[in-house]
Amino acid sequence: MAPPLGKDAHIFRSKHRHSRRSLLAGAAAIGAVGALGATGCTRVASASDEKGGELLDRLRAQGVVRLGIAGEIPFGYIDRDGHLTGEAPELAKAVFKRLGVDRVQPVPTEFGSLIPGLNSQQFDVVAAGMYVNPERCEQVIFADPDYQMLDAFIVRKGNPKGLHSYRDVVEKKARFATGTGYAEIAYAVEAGYKESDILIVPDQVAGLNAVEAGRVDVFAGTALTAREVVKKSSKAEATKPFAPLVKGKPHVDGGAFAFRPTETRLRDAFNVELRKLKRSGELFRILRPFGFTKAEMTDLTAKELCGG
Repeated sequence: MAPPLGKDAHIFRSKHRHSRRSLLAGAAAIGAVGALGATGCTRVASASDEKGGELLDRLRAQGVVRLGIAGEIPFGYIDRDGHLTGEAPELAKAVFKRLGVDRVQPVPTEFGSLIPGLNSQQFDVVAAGMYVNPERCEQVIFADPDYQMLDAFIVRKGNPKGLHSYRDVVEKKARFATGTGYAEIAYAVEAGYKESDILIVPDQVAGLNAVEAGRVDVFAGTALTAREVVKKSSKAEATKPFAPLVKGKPHVDGGAFAFRPTETRLRDAFNVELRKLKRSGELFRILRPFGFTKAEMTDLTAKELCGG
């Protein structure tokens, strides 16, 4: 789902909502997630912090890794046929197979419950395209980002109000909407938009509907989700991607897998394989079916996005 929320020099957080990268899944995916939710509630054994944790050995012995997902298209969701898919689960399948773990099992949860669920051992890793930011880096450890992302707006055809940035939204007094927990809430507030005036909707589909119906002038989301959701719309279009300003500077978000702080050995092994996939071009081939372009490929590191 896409941004959320930064804090610190990189990101901000809405006072009343969980931070997030952005997008919740469509209704069909959510329904399927609910159907599978009960299957993923068994807790995993505690990990030792000795020599960076023993979870990798346990996963190899079990032959399965449990993935925390948030039912967000295209990041990690259950499709209409009941199959786990999305950019993060498909990448997880490739990386963990290389690590000697042949199967992945989804554990659906709400986005705001991913980090608590990880740290309470309800699953082994967060595979939800989660944005890396300083606040989250205090709670979990991240692999390096597997993608980077800019923002974009959904607007009426022809973009009649000429909205290309959050500052435009403020200056032109546009009616503004974004999704639950989206980082775009904070970016709009940073630009001077009053938070109480923001229309919060469940996801990008609801945002598109609000624009098409004329209830708002603009919906903000990730560039990827904006361009994907308007493909079949005759009334709306996506603007060109842009970097939101954070403390006056353009900011690019990056999404990555998250691990418990004790599991540095698993995180490091994951990073080794991720780098190989980046160098070979296989990472792009895995992500491309979900709407990612070469512009979303990245060399950003978790250290950079964690603030040093």
